[in-house]
Amino acid sequence: MKIISDKITMAALKNISEEMFGDLVKAVVDVDRRLMAVGGELHSDEEALLLENGSRQQDLWGINLYPSLEDEGWIEFDSLINLRPSQGNRTRGVEEPDVRKKITEIVHGLVEK
Repeated sequence: MKIISDKITMAALKNISEEMFGDLVKAVVDVDRRLMAVGGELHSDEEALLLENGSRQQDLWGINLYPSLEDEGWIEFDSLINLRPSQGNRTRGVEEPDVRKKITEIVHGLVEK
């Protein structure tokens, strides 16, 4: 697992996906600090890594990245860590459009195609 605060290439994400799940990379994005953790077996592992490194739980959102896909579908908003009724998020997705938009912007800023 690693924290991405600067840049990661799409090729590096493809390598991670092939080592882990074949076609996807689990990631957790910190929407406040504008960074993400990748390469964990579980989103909760990446969440724990970010928490240990100064992130706040309410800023962390789990996603899946499909580096082989070319279209908008390469980012999937689906993780158990997203179940947060106290924050108004009652599903594994990210219900708030502004939060989804921010996550997408952060991922696009961190991943070089």
